[in-house]
Amino acid sequence: MELTTRGRYAVMAMADLARHEAGEPLALAAIAERQKLSLAYLEQLFARLRRAEIVVSARGRSGGYRLGRKASDISIADILTAVEEETRMTRCAGDGATGCLGEKRCITHGLWQALGLHIAQFFESVSLQDVIDGGPRIAGVPVPADGERLAAE
Repeated sequence: MELTTRGRYAVMAMADLARHEAGEPLALAAIAERQKLSLAYLEQLFARLRRAEIVVSARGRSGGYRLGRKASDISIADILTAVEEETRMTRCAGDGATGCLGEKRCITHGLWQALGLHIAQFFESVSLQDVIDGGPRIAGVPVPADGERLAAE
């Protein structure tokens, strides 16, 4: 599975908003500039985030966006769901109506389905606050900083 730009950009923009808002509305142009993202694309994403009540908007000269609730109460899964990003790993619809190979499931279907569930649970367990605090810890091991690799054990 590869997250699309929609999911990655939404999480990047939300982390930027959480880090910089300080209670005041933040203009999307500032987020777009800092994160090197398309302003037009962010406007589309934030419309979805607003409908999901993850952000609230303020109009006017000092308008922009604020978090709809505390960063610790917003999971990465909430953000991805709001922008309609899936964590499905299988080719099939997963509803039993169609299989990976037409009418039947592929031999590795269970593996990919389990991985998709694991990823979904991980995104549910990580809050926006975790991200702005430096990243979640996986099984007690910190996520490496940019350019670093975890040592093989």
